Amino acid sequence: KSGLDPGGAWHAWGMACLKAGNLTSAREKFNRCLKPPMDLNQLNHGSRLVQDVIQYLESTMKPVLITDDDYFATLRELEATLRTRNLSLEMMCEGKIQHNSYYQECLFYLHSYGTNLAIISFYMRHDCMREALLHLLNKESPSEVFIEGIFIPSYESGKLHMLENLLETIDPGLESWGVYLIAACKYLQRKNYYHILYELQQFMKDHVRAAMTCIRFFTHGAKSYTELGGKQTWLLKIKDHLKVYLQEVSRSSGRKKMAFTFRKKMSATDVSRHINTVDLQMEVTKFLHQCESSGTSQMTDSSLPTLFGNNSMKVDVACKVILEGKNIEEGFGIAFRVLQDFQLEATEVYSKVAKQLVKQQKYSEIQQLLKCVNESGVAAKNDGDNIILNCLNEFKNIPAEDLDNLIQDMDSDENKIQAYMMCNKLRSAYLVSVRQEKARAVQLVQRVRQLAESSGDDVVKAICAQWL
Repeated sequence: KSGLDPGGAWHAWGMACLKAGNLTSAREKFNRCLKPPMDLNQLNHGSRLVQDVIQYLESTMKPVLITDDDYFATLRELEATLRTRNLSLEMMCEGKIQHNSYYQECLFYLHSYGTNLAIISFYMRHDCMREALLHLLNKESPSEVFIEGIFIPSYESGKLHMLENLLETIDPGLESWGVYLIAACKYLQRKNYYHILYELQQFMKDHVRAAMTCIRFFTHGAKSYTELGGKQTWLLKIKDHLKVYLQEVSRSSGRKKMAFTFRKKMSATDVSRHINTVDLQMEVTKFLHQCESSGTSQMTDSSLPTLFGNNSMKVDVACKVILEGKNIEEGFGIAFRVLQDFQLEATEVYSKVAKQLVKQQKYSEIQQLLKCVNESGVAAKNDGDNIILNCLNEFKNIPAEDLDNLIQDMDSDENKIQAYMMCNKLRSAYLVSVRQEKARAVQLVQRVRQLAESSGDDVVKAICAQWL
């Protein structure tokens, strides 16, 4: 008469029937006010009214067993319970859920009015993980439902191994679970739960991704190569994962192609290349660890470069290895292999090292560096000269005698003249210029005269004018 929504009254009446133990009447009353959700896969537990019903039934847990000699269960209640059981496609839990009328009542309301997440969470609360997983598969629920309803509760309650065993029991190849497992890995990575992630990747036999996680364990948070020296077991684990992956690939290539839909793939060539990188990183780690222990380590960079980074970081590794040995020669061999394996720009690395040696005032070691470069067998004609030219920007800090020695070590007269001009040693530039072939000598002396004029060096200017 008053036009009010009768839903609240039906709900209150239904709850009263529940509390009185009249389960069939309660169903009739709730049928008038409860509605199934529009989207069964929404990430919540359904309407508040449904949740209230489930909460009450779970809190009551009336210990009435439905068996042949259970005279207390009315025939109508038994019939209703059997109807509820038929709604569920999954195998029922062998424990309480199968036999307790209040559990069955919960399932009736959840299947009629609840979301998939609500049903799965109910099974999980009552230790029926298998039923939760089967429901997820049957309903083809999205991965978010798996994460929220099954995965998070499993690892939070220490039941990750139980979950893994069940996944394998239901589908030994794990293919049905591929989408869910990858989603779980992404979730763990976002949360920075790398130890659980690594355990899950090993269970998935996803060896390439497991190797990537080991790289993270090796590099993350290390401030020195002494620390990395203590983490070398991770390098061995990376190699183990990659070798197992290679074996699996070679086994499957002989037979019919295996459907590794969710495991990360990589070509055998790339895997072999990564194994070489790990071997080289082990060598670098041992060498730099030894340098730090013996106190020869000079560089104090805030970031710690490894060969698992980008090319710029690999360049830093090569420089670090050359600079941190007892002398240039000691680390040059390892650095040279880094340059060769990753096809890095050698001149860039050597120039960077030379500039660092200028800062450290180790001028004689620049000459040792040039000797190593020339003896490497792959240096281009002007490499040594370019290395010296690149570090002459710092010429103001280099003592005159050392500067002369460096320039005299150059092969090409053209480069020597350029170096003398850069360092304002115009008399020396003039003396080398006049030794060149006549036409070229004229050009060079004119250039020296211009520089002398602009810098106010009247003596050199006069000498040049007279020669010209």
